[in-house]
Amino acid sequence: MLRRALFAALALALATPAFADSALRRLSLRSEGLGWEAVGRLDLGRGSFCSGALIATDLVLTAAHCLFDREGNRLDPRRITFRAGYRDGQDVAARQGARAVVMAGYAPVSDDVIGQLRTDVALLQLDRPIAAANAAPYALSGNVRTGGTVSVASYGQGREEALSLQRSCGVLGERIGALAFSCDVTFGSSGAPVFEMSSGRPAIVSIISKGAREDGKVLSLGMRVEPAVRQLRADLRAGRGVFPQAGGAQAKRLRVGASSSTGARFIRPGNGPKFVKP
Repeated sequence: MLRRALFAALALALATPAFADSALRRLSLRSEGLGWEAVGRLDLGRGSFCSGALIATDLVLTAAHCLFDREGNRLDPRRITFRAGYRDGQDVAARQGARAVVMAGYAPVSDDVIGQLRTDVALLQLDRPIAAANAAPYALSGNVRTGGTVSVASYGQGREEALSLQRSCGVLGERIGALAFSCDVTFGSSGAPVFEMSSGRPAIVSIISKGAREDGKVLSLGMRVEPAVRQLRADLRAGRGVFPQAGGAQAKRLRVGASSSTGARFIRPGNGPKFVKP
């Protein structure tokens, strides 16, 4: 069964020698956030949030599951706010979503865990661009390999008021385009960009989708985003799978008392892996 197969692969990754990971650091000062302004918090309503990053002045890359509620219904992108460089109540710029597209084949509820992980990618188009002079969008890269080092910038539960940066964490392994990292993430980190730094400026190689905890260790899971984003851009241009559709019915709103499937979903060992949505 794929769930068991994935869990076995994760167990092997957790058993690998530890990387010399750097500590997770809160970027409390404006000067510390220079160069990271294009990472922001996606506010989904009723206190729910994800992380995301600009890859164009009007496009935010995030996890597909951030755009669905617990029942698997799509959230209305127009009720989502992207806060670039958000820190302690202030942001570089805030924009509402206009429309969104998720990877074809993505299913919010699925037994195909690896397939779900590989397609957990979405683009949110903003209602207005954010000037690159204020938040320069990131390039994408395919330069990620097992044994390599990456960085991750994220918001998360208990640290939602400022971006946290882990400059160095390890790439533990890859399976059919799904990636495992030793990066420190938690609920709310879904959609957080994973960077490689070989060119001197951060380039996004993956985003955070899920996490696992075992014996005090944290394992974060993502996917190669470069081919996914290429397809999503084409879908957005062609209007394939875009929601809401122009002139169509309004996408589903978050209801009072409802909550969304937000934050990195953590796999907890026990009687097989359980996927817990905060």
